[in-house]
Amino acid sequence: MICCRPHRRPFAALALPLLAALALLAACQGQPKTDPERQAKAYALYEGYKKDFPKAVEIRPEEAMKRWQDDGVVFIDARSEAERAVSTLPGAVSEQDYLAAPDRFAGKQAVIYCTIGYRSGVLVQKLAAKGMAAANLAAGIVGWLHAGGSLVDASGAPTRRVHVYGRTWDLAPLTYTAVW
Repeated sequence: MICCRPHRRPFAALALPLLAALALLAACQGQPKTDPERQAKAYALYEGYKKDFPKAVEIRPEEAMKRWQDDGVVFIDARSEAERAVSTLPGAVSEQDYLAAPDRFAGKQAVIYCTIGYRSGVLVQKLAAKGMAAANLAAGIVGWLHAGGSLVDASGAPTRRVHVYGRTWDLAPLTYTAVW
């Protein structure tokens, strides 16, 4: 008589629970824990997004800050009204306000921003196709904050709150309270 035992694969039975545990562990890692790590991740995201707007001119936050201090830029916030209600760069105008009367800002460089730079990059490229010059703020409002920039709330008062669109983009310096 030939005896047949079922063929067992002990490792196969462990594979699914092991993969589930690894996925849970990865999800629990969350955002980077230090400001330099958060800044690096923000710029890595931005670099990945740039393929979608390859012709968009960009400006680094440090350069934009220098020009802003010399009154040489107008910041244009490409984010939603709800995002702008939390905070903006000082003196920023909405995309709608800028497009309604761009001549009001003659002589100033238009610098468009959003959370990380995707929506603003798309807008910069769209405006360039219409002959309107603008630059995309590299890494957006998050890059601005990592460069030492400040924010104001809807009344113009300084604030440490920033709308970051969603958990993926919660990369502002740790001294800021992110909302989405």
